[in-house]
Amino acid sequence: LAKEEVWLRRGVKARRTRDEGRVKKLMAMRAERAARRDIVGNVRLQIDTAERSGQMVFELEDVAKTYGDNVVVRPFSTRVMRGDRIGLIGPNGAGKTTLLRMMLGELAPDSGTVRQGANVQVAYYDQQREQLDPEKTVVDSVADGNTMIEVGGQKRHVHGYLEDFLFPPERARSPVKALSGGERNRLLLARLFTRPANVLVLDEPTNDLDIETLELLEERLIEFAGTILLVSHDRRFLNNVVTSTLSFEGGGVVRENVGDYDDWKKHSATVRMFQSADVQSAKVESATVRGAVEQSATVRSAEVRSAEVRRADEAPAARRKRSYKEQREYEALPGKIEALEAEERELAERMAGPEFYKEGAEAIKTVMARVESIKAELVSAYERWSELEERS
Repeated sequence: LAKEEVWLRRGVKARRTRDEGRVKKLMAMRAERAARRDIVGNVRLQIDTAERSGQMVFELEDVAKTYGDNVVVRPFSTRVMRGDRIGLIGPNGAGKTTLLRMMLGELAPDSGTVRQGANVQVAYYDQQREQLDPEKTVVDSVADGNTMIEVGGQKRHVHGYLEDFLFPPERARSPVKALSGGERNRLLLARLFTRPANVLVLDEPTNDLDIETLELLEERLIEFAGTILLVSHDRRFLNNVVTSTLSFEGGGVVRENVGDYDDWKKHSATVRMFQSADVQSAKVESATVRGAVEQSATVRSAEVRSAEVRRADEAPAARRKRSYKEQREYEALPGKIEALEAEERELAERMAGPEFYKEGAEAIKTVMARVESIKAELVSAYERWSELEERS
């Protein structure tokens, strides 16, 4: 699924019949991925049987963690299944590393339980990085004096393997202390992928990486057949690697989302829009948006409402106001977004139908191009809405 998502986002120069079938299969994989999580709780017997062979990697039930008055993780439950590629999204200090450490058994939760599946072998690449012996050569740092190493169940000559990480033979014989910062990062990655692991946990792996090393890491992760838990602020990197996210929304709230970083951003922007649009509801022409606003208004607590009032009162007087033209644009954006999403759903249904690929090359090309255009327009509309929403 991760490989196909990357292929789709990079675009296809010529969408021949085999490419069109590939898109259709990707849509089916997305649906299967979403449906698998929905049915997990209803088929305990079948899942428990699969878990013994490593189907379940981690299971969290009502896990919570607090440091003094700081609630880091409120009761949270999830299952990480074999092959999942999960991105952890949120600001620094939100609790991403804490949740990872609880999953790995390095930190006990205050409440709830964490269960690890069978045959789970973890390789952990954290933001502090492990230490390299400056006196050792690059070869010895990876192979400990051996000429052959095992990677992904296959034997490889160490020099051939290091060339994959951009170390020619003469450079591979250099001491670690002679390496540049980028070369040291590549060496750490080379060591990481020699470890017998079916779960990779990467905490801010893109920090301090040059473009060459970043692309190398991305390629290796896409090829990795196991489970990935990834903390990163790099939007493009997340989009190309993960197929679902855990978003840290503040106050210890963790939410699970199907899709990549852009899917999460789109969803969270919609939620914010509906929550703040109640004061504008009389001006919004979209009946769907009005209904969502009225529903959110009934369930929001008085505490949240009073907090919003306080924030408005405390806002600096110098903050720029929306102009008349911007106000009209702001009021029209929910309707525009709704129309784009409706068109996107309609085209997705059309593409999933058996008759779509009989319409001819030009018609197919037009629809595909429109789908890509809608995605770009939606991202732009959400970003503009967020920008205008900040101005009162």
